[in-house]
Amino acid sequence: MPPSLADWVEDDHLVWTVVGAVEKMDLTGFYGAYRANGQGRAAYDPEMMVQLLMYSYARGNRSSRGIERACREDVTYKLISALRAPDHSTIAEFRRRHEAAISELFVEVLVLCEEAGLVSVGVIAIDGTKIRASASRDQNRSYHGIVAEILDEAERIDREEDELHGDARGDELPERFRSRESRRQALAEAKQRLDEKKAAAESDATEPVVELEIDAQHMIALEHGRQGWLREGRQQLNQRLAKERRPIKRSRAARLADAKGRLEEAHAVERAANEAYEEYHRTGFKSNGRRFAATAPYELPASPAGRINVTDPDSRVMRTKGQPTIQGYNAQAAVTENQIIVAAEITTASPDFGRLEAVFEAALRDLELAGVTDRPGVVVADAGYWHKRQMEKIVSNGTQVLIPPDSDLQEKPRAGWTGGLFDHMRRVLKTELGHAIYQQRKQTIEPVFGHTKYNRKIDRFQRRGRAAALSEWRLIAATHNLGKLHNHQIAAATG
Repeated sequence: MPPSLADWVEDDHLVWTVVGAVEKMDLTGFYGAYRANGQGRAAYDPEMMVQLLMYSYARGNRSSRGIERACREDVTYKLISALRAPDHSTIAEFRRRHEAAISELFVEVLVLCEEAGLVSVGVIAIDGTKIRASASRDQNRSYHGIVAEILDEAERIDREEDELHGDARGDELPERFRSRESRRQALAEAKQRLDEKKAAAESDATEPVVELEIDAQHMIALEHGRQGWLREGRQQLNQRLAKERRPIKRSRAARLADAKGRLEEAHAVERAANEAYEEYHRTGFKSNGRRFAATAPYELPASPAGRINVTDPDSRVMRTKGQPTIQGYNAQAAVTENQIIVAAEITTASPDFGRLEAVFEAALRDLELAGVTDRPGVVVADAGYWHKRQMEKIVSNGTQVLIPPDSDLQEKPRAGWTGGLFDHMRRVLKTELGHAIYQQRKQTIEPVFGHTKYNRKIDRFQRRGRAAALSEWRLIAATHNLGKLHNHQIAAATG
C-alpha cells in the first residue's frame, strides 16, 4: 500500500486550516449551480474546488495554469485534489461560473474569525490601494478611435470574403438546400437553434435602462450649477453599471461594440442631465421664490467625449501621487486592530473621496452577516476620505470618526478649510488619545496592503470587469483572513 499523503504534510501546515475551514462553510451557492438529473459529464466536487482555489490564493498562486501545474507537482495540492489535476480551463471556468458565490466566501471566513475571537471592532481603519487590471493602459480609445477600428475590421472582412469567394456572391445555396426534402430538414433544424438561442437570450436579459432621476431641490441647495447636474448623472450611471455586473465580452469585436455602446450611453446620460438642468431653470424657482436668471448658452459635444479601455471597459486610469499611473481599480478595505479585513470593495474612481460611507456600510453589512453584534467605536481614515456629510452621518449613528482635514504634506490649511468641523478635528487629533489612534492607522492597514502586493505578489487582477474584480478582491481578503486564523490557531496550539 502506498503511504498516505497526509503523512507527508506537517500537522501545522496551512493546508489543514484551509481544508478544515471550507468543511465548515455553507457552499449551497456552489452546489445549486449544477444539474441534479445526472446529465452531462460529472463535475469536480465544488468543495474540493473551493479548497483548491482558496489554498492557491493563500499561497499567492492565482494562475489557472499555475494551479494545474501545482496539482501535478506539489504534495499539498495533491492532498486537496486527491491526486487529480483539474485542467486550467476547468479552474478558470469554475472561477467565472461561481463569481458571486466566491465573493460570499469572504463572509464565511469572517464567521470563522469571529468564532476564534479575532474580530474586535473597537477601531477600524479604512483605506484603498490601486491594483492593476488585466488590461493595458495602451488600449484606451476615444469614440472616434473605436469607430475607426470597427470600420477597419469590417473592411478587412470584406477583403477576406473577396479572396475566398472571388466573383461569386458567397450566399449561393449549398447542396443540401437544393432539394425540397433537404431544405425542409435544414430549415427545421435552423428554427430549433433559433428558438433555443432566443430562450437563452431572454433568460440572460438585463433589466431595461432606467430613466435619469435627479432631485432638483437637492441640486439647487448644493449650488453646484450645471456641472453638478452633469456629475450627478454620471454618478447615477456608474451606480447602475455596478449593479448590472455586466460581463466583459471575450472577442475583441464584441468588446469594441460594447465600449462604443458605453460611451454612447454616457453621452446620452450627460445630455439628459443637461436638459433636466435647463428645463428646471426655465420653469423652477429659487428658495426665495424668485425665478432663475437665464442660463449661459451651452452645448454638449456632438459625439461622446472621453476614452475607454477596450480590453476591460470597467477599468480606469488610476493615479497615486509620486507613482506612475496604472490601468486598474481602486481596491478599498476596512481593517480591524488585529488586521482582520471586515470589508473589501471595489471602485472605479481613482480618488478615495466619497468612499467613506460606502466602505463603512459594507463593513457593517458583512459584520452583521458574520454574527458580529458590536458596532465599531471609531473609524479612522486618511485625509483623502474627508467628506463632511458622510462623516456627520456616521457620527450620528454612534461611531466616532477620525479623519484629518489636511494631508501630511500640507504645512497649513487649505483656503476655506478652517473653522467648524475642520478646526474641531484638528484639535481632536492633537490630543494624546486622538493622535495615538490616528498614528496606529498606518500600522494597522498599510501592512495589509504591503503584505498582499509584495509578499503574496498580488498586484494585478486575473479577471476582467468590475464584478469579476470585486469577486477576486473579496477572495484575496478572505484568504488574508484565513492566514491570520491559521497563525492564531498555531500560536494557541504551541502556547
